[in-house]
Amino acid sequence: MSSSLVETVDIKAPVAVTWALWSDVTQWPRFLSHVQRVDPIDERRFAWQLSLPGADKRFVAELTEVVPEDRIAWKTTEGVHHVGVGTFHRLDDTSSRVALQVAYDPQGFIEHFGALTNLDSALAGYGLGEFRKLAELTAASGGPRTV
Repeated sequence: MSSSLVETVDIKAPVAVTWALWSDVTQWPRFLSHVQRVDPIDERRFAWQLSLPGADKRFVAELTEVVPEDRIAWKTTEGVHHVGVGTFHRLDDTSSRVALQVAYDPQGFIEHFGALTNLDSALAGYGLGEFRKLAELTAASGGPRTV
């Protein structure tokens, strides 16, 4: 992998809420604008469809580690090549921090440009901001501890 990004976001929601939203990858299109759909293949593999500037991408990702309310890691097995991990940190009873680390192999001019100019990090940061809004809304509405 030749490019990587690390982004974090502090959220006014307990880890149970942030974990429940993040660990259900079929929910990702709700907060990541470039994710068009995520379809389960089995308990550990998911087919992803992305729409990025200048390119549509399809790939299969497999969960490689799941530690409830702590970390979730994945790697792609078909299509684009990347690995990632999301970690969940309790700040207090009502707030948490989510950290995202992704390493990937950019393909083509647009992806190389995005990596060189940190547009990939900006997109990830925007997505985490949207995730924060969803998690805070879920927590404020007294939403279930699992989504």
